Amino acid sequence: MPVPGERPNQEAEGEPGAGAGPNAALRLTRRRFTAGSLAAATAAASGLSLRGVGCSSPDAPATSADATVRMTVNGARVELGIDQRSSLLDVLREQLRLTGAKKGCDHGQCGACTVHLDGRRVASCLTLAVQADGREITTIEGLSPKDGRLHVMQQAFIDRDALQCGYCTPGQIMAAVACVREGNAGSAEQIREAMSGNLCRCGAYPNIVAAIQQAAPEMEGT
Repeated sequence: MPVPGERPNQEAEGEPGAGAGPNAALRLTRRRFTAGSLAAATAAASGLSLRGVGCSSPDAPATSADATVRMTVNGARVELGIDQRSSLLDVLREQLRLTGAKKGCDHGQCGACTVHLDGRRVASCLTLAVQADGREITTIEGLSPKDGRLHVMQQAFIDRDALQCGYCTPGQIMAAVACVREGNAGSAEQIREAMSGNLCRCGAYPNIVAAIQQAAPEMEGT
């Protein structure tokens, strides 16, 4: 039985109150808003659109390729069908399973994805894979000599303890090799400037500089 003086809470049940007017049923109540939000969130989580149309889930097969690239990766010729919007980093990691190049910021600001494109270092997260068509790519996996020895820069990083967590190390090494080949390893100041695009959140910068200084004389002429 209603309490005297209290209005029945008809709107809470989703029904307009008496005398509310012809548009009362269209008014958005708090309960309707909450229910609609929960329905939208559930639909999104289950991979369905609000119209009931299926959306691509992370596990769904990739759509058909709309571009073909032919390139040389670590000395091997490859031909791939790709989405023309794919970054070189994603193609290397997801299609070629070369996971040495890391996805850090994905904005070209940390250097963890550094690879060599025709001998020059690039941020592979900002490089479209179609731009590598007909070109040569070297990743950290292809840096060592064929006889299995480590590259002198890799060995220098070990000798100088130029890493901690190691996540940024592949990109650091690829950038360090380019730094030497570009002629920017003449002094610690030059090295720091040339390596400024590669971040080490563990703070191993002094050891990285020392590793480059160790490797530079051995790399002369390479």
